[in-house]
Amino acid sequence: MGCPEALLHCTMHCHRALFKRGLPRCSSMYSQLQPDVQTYHSLPPVPYKCYYHQLQAWRRPFHVAATCRSREVEFTSMQYGVQRLAFASITKEDLKFFEHLLPGRVVTDPDVLEASNVDWMRTLRGHSQTLLRPRSTEEISQILRYCYNRNLAVNPQGGNTGLVGGSVPVFDEIIVSTAQMNNIMSFNKNTGALICQAGCILENLNNYLAEQDFIMPLDLGSKGSCHIGGNVATNAGGLRLLRYGSLRGTVLGLEVVLADGTVLNCLTSLRKDNTGYDLKQLFIGSEGTLGIITAVSILCPRKPASVNVVLLGCDGFDKVLDIFKESKGMLGEILSAFEFMDYGCRELVSEHLKLTNPLREAPFYVLIETSGSNSDHDQEKLSCFVEKVMSSGLVTDGTIATEENKIKALWALRECVAEALVHDGYTYKYDISLPLEKIYDIVIDMRRRLGKRAKRVVGYGHLGDGNLHLNVVSQAQDQQLLNNIEPYLYEWTAQYCGSISAEHGLGFKKKDLIYFSKPRVAVQIMQQIKAILDPKGILNPYKTLPSSTQ
Repeated sequence: MGCPEALLHCTMHCHRALFKRGLPRCSSMYSQLQPDVQTYHSLPPVPYKCYYHQLQAWRRPFHVAATCRSREVEFTSMQYGVQRLAFASITKEDLKFFEHLLPGRVVTDPDVLEASNVDWMRTLRGHSQTLLRPRSTEEISQILRYCYNRNLAVNPQGGNTGLVGGSVPVFDEIIVSTAQMNNIMSFNKNTGALICQAGCILENLNNYLAEQDFIMPLDLGSKGSCHIGGNVATNAGGLRLLRYGSLRGTVLGLEVVLADGTVLNCLTSLRKDNTGYDLKQLFIGSEGTLGIITAVSILCPRKPASVNVVLLGCDGFDKVLDIFKESKGMLGEILSAFEFMDYGCRELVSEHLKLTNPLREAPFYVLIETSGSNSDHDQEKLSCFVEKVMSSGLVTDGTIATEENKIKALWALRECVAEALVHDGYTYKYDISLPLEKIYDIVIDMRRRLGKRAKRVVGYGHLGDGNLHLNVVSQAQDQQLLNNIEPYLYEWTAQYCGSISAEHGLGFKKKDLIYFSKPRVAVQIMQQIKAILDPKGILNPYKTLPSSTQ
């Protein structure tokens, strides 16, 4: 799926040159790719069943994760009424220390700082006056030791592609960027263990590994911009989780600098180490609140010799679930991705990005990827699978792609949904986990609940992981619409034992929603861990854990 010379990974692919931001585009390349390898036809689609669950919502003020690129971004502190904590403010003496430590790598120019103060969604804005660009663990250690003694708040930042405000300051926190910590330290072909600095861009790592016949165990739409350290700090999911598991399993070791400058070196490459507590797990998903990840050891699988993709249309979500069950049974060890999207998503990529749908129109689409070591074996299994789901009436139409450009064209229909939403209006974005049998019920429920007030309500995601991306589009920002979505959506998710953040994290926007997914005792233990590792609270304040008043 990687293609370094083309913009083929558009979902969250922010292209920047020295902190300058641009809107990702993918249609120019994909409009020329027509997946027409093998097409199967059956009966035309029929309307799908609707399910409805009504819950009693209570009113609380919530804020929106919305896309709007034509307006000036208001300061986060003003939007949300946040009170600055009692941190010190940076002085000329502080700048003098940093400039001595990092000659030529201290940024104070407001124009350059702007891109690091504003999140990718352009909904949050801090007013940091200083950005530091260290190149080594030792430099980060000295930065944090100094900030800890001075009580200066710090905002760690990788590629700044997050969706919940975890990577941008709220006030004037010092931004510590890992962008120049981009060295690959070692790679072991025998074990597949890669050790690299935290600022390595995910796609660059994948390209490096491809030359060794290996791949990274995760693949994200933002791979051209996101850093591996940020991926680990947010426990990023992505498209390969079904096959290779989460980062909690593939990360072998970490090097982390704690709040007081202490370097915690747990950078092992061992698959098995059962000596004491597994400390690295504390930092995976901690969003920079417990320490700054400076290096990562990660287990990388061999590059598959054979990759195939099939796109299927079906007329009901119950049939999507049946297809998933069949795929696990018939494709087994070669199944590497199972994605779904509804008709509204197909409309979006066609309308805004001019991507061609190779299938007959259907209420739902399923994209399945297989990867293995023997193309004849894999294609035979895939053909038998497609024949089975077609003959059993689960599928109304389908196409198989075995050539690279056609595989990319099919993936574009799924990966470009997020970009198409940017062009469609003001978007309220939600990333939730639910039991599979409930995963689409909330989309149908939300359409009924919002009615004509919403321009569009669409759902897509990683079905193999139980992860739904729910998007509500309106013509403009609409507080009444938002009040109808939240907290109803979170209560609905909690009722079915789901998670209000499947893979995006909590960051700033969702920190006070943690109680919908975690019991109070668990949150208290998290706060105690934070107090032990960062007693002054200087690391990424205002993020991940709820406000003290909650």
